Amino acid sequence: MSFYQRLSNSPTTVRVAPFFIFVLLTAAQSHFGAASPYWFYFGKTVVGLGMIVALRPLLKEMRWAFSWEAVAMGVAMFAVWIGIHGEWTTQTSLWVKLGLSHPPKTPPAMWNPNVEYGVGSGLAWFFIAVRILGSSLIVPPLEEVFYRSFLYRYIAKPDFLAVPLNQFALTPFLATIGIFGLAHNEWLAAILCGAAYQWLVLRKNRLGDAMTAHAITNFLLGIWVVWRGAWHFW
Repeated sequence: MSFYQRLSNSPTTVRVAPFFIFVLLTAAQSHFGAASPYWFYFGKTVVGLGMIVALRPLLKEMRWAFSWEAVAMGVAMFAVWIGIHGEWTTQTSLWVKLGLSHPPKTPPAMWNPNVEYGVGSGLAWFFIAVRILGSSLIVPPLEEVFYRSFLYRYIAKPDFLAVPLNQFALTPFLATIGIFGLAHNEWLAAILCGAAYQWLVLRKNRLGDAMTAHAITNFLLGIWVVWRGAWHFW
């Protein structure tokens, strides 16, 4: 039996493995020199695209869908992401405030290719474009399949395929948006985004609208980062 056939026989693996491969590449991207975050982002974007193309036939729910609710929610969550700020709204500051961590001795390096390659350079614009496209077209399908198709339904029932996408259950809802929030530095904004995307799945009984809303949020955020120089969001 081929690896692809084994994946097709494991509904869990086909939804979880791509996400964790992407997460592992993200975790590794800052450990190989100053330029590694940019090349790793390019690499994981290519890998993510390959996984989506290869596994999409096995994931019938990984289909883009467009609706006015998806567009409105995507724009609204962008506004939430840039509008929420304060000492408690990022994990970096939250854990310090709670006494669970110490302030960093040096500020964490921001993902800003203009610093590494020069403002307006070809490579800087290349990596900016890769970041915007990757966060808009690759991240939403991988994350929505993991969080909304697998995790939410698995918490509801280990036989998760038996759980309809539009079935609401409070514990899976709270647990999924909580985990989604803790996976992002801007934890509070991420929790609200997770709740919004989950609401879209519950309302529409499909992932496509949440993928679209997620993509719109990330695309607008990318444009904002570049326009306003708000590199801390990346």
